[in-house]
Amino acid sequence: MENYLLFIFTAILIIIMPGPGFALVTKNTLSHGREGGFKTVLGTVSGMIIHTLMATLGLSAILMKSAMLFSIIKYAGAAYLIYLAIKSIKNALSKRAITSDIEGIKTNVSGTAKCFRQGFITSIFNPKTTVFFLSFLPQFILDNQSHFFQFLLFGLTFTSLTGIWYLLYIVLIRQLRMYLKRESVNRAIEGITGTVLLVFGARLFLEK
Repeated sequence: MENYLLFIFTAILIIIMPGPGFALVTKNTLSHGREGGFKTVLGTVSGMIIHTLMATLGLSAILMKSAMLFSIIKYAGAAYLIYLAIKSIKNALSKRAITSDIEGIKTNVSGTAKCFRQGFITSIFNPKTTVFFLSFLPQFILDNQSHFFQFLLFGLTFTSLTGIWYLLYIVLIRQLRMYLKRESVNRAIEGITGTVLLVFGARLFLEK
């Protein structure tokens, strides 16, 4: 039990550190409203569940041993992050105001479906998540208990905590909607988000 509580505490510290998922949730919540943010979180969590199952079944270990397969996933993930970054920066520089549920405009189904897809692809094609699951989780695994169920428990716990943190963040954005609905603020956040995604994409591309 103490091991599990220590894991939760450590996981929370890691989760609250901003990353590509954090930037993507910010962008889609501002662009497509609360539903867009929720769909992004759902896509991100879905990708993390797959990572959890892969780590539990040992497939992640196989991926880590294959340099070619790891590189393919790494470059695909980096390219997608850079693509999203360029779109955000273009929106920031565009004269057209960003439409958002914050301004009372209804979001369309295709837009929110795209949010789910972006969250899922960003999550599933991030090899750093695979590295994390194989390097972080084993530190809390007890030898005298089933490794399979421990991996599954820790992975699902980490995924759940991530989803809860993002949902709380979306609620915070909604509380600040009167400030965030300003076009200048929207542009600034789009530009910052695009820059953050670009940095993460470049780091992932160059990382060995």
